[in-house]
Amino acid sequence: MKVCIVSDSHDRGPMLAAAVAAAKAEGAQAVVHCGDLIGVNTVKASLKLGLPLHVIHGNNLGDLVALARMACDSEGQLRYHGRDATLALAGRRIFVTHYPHYGHAMACTGDYDLVCCGHSHAPEVRQQAHVKGGSTWLVNPGTVAGLGAPAATWIMGDLATMTFEVRETPT
Repeated sequence: MKVCIVSDSHDRGPMLAAAVAAAKAEGAQAVVHCGDLIGVNTVKASLKLGLPLHVIHGNNLGDLVALARMACDSEGQLRYHGRDATLALAGRRIFVTHYPHYGHAMACTGDYDLVCCGHSHAPEVRQQAHVKGGSTWLVNPGTVAGLGAPAATWIMGDLATMTFEVRETPT
């Protein structure tokens, strides 16, 4: 299963939709958003693309009540998880948080195959050694909106092969 991993869209709905559309064209079957979505208008265009969106809120909260309502009315397509999320996709255990230090800590537990985070606006893909003697993938897609970063970025992940590639957001 391929997934589109994004973060820090900060109300830039067209940029988020461009990344989701590019990922869908490459076979993505779901979207994981690592926070700072801000408002419900940010996801409207992405929802029209038909992929399930797993969303957490980050530190720029926006209207959480409207986001929760939209999720309830989306027939399961928009899944709003709150502050963080534990997902099971394609047999993989995935933890989603906004903060890199929290993501690092959760990767160190060895309880997850993949930990996704955001906040820093800097993309990173690495394996983190954990306390159970193995390693967990820790990925940060940067900012899909390109705010305060050299480029607008997102990650295409393949959960079957556990490969993750940083991509630039199409303009």
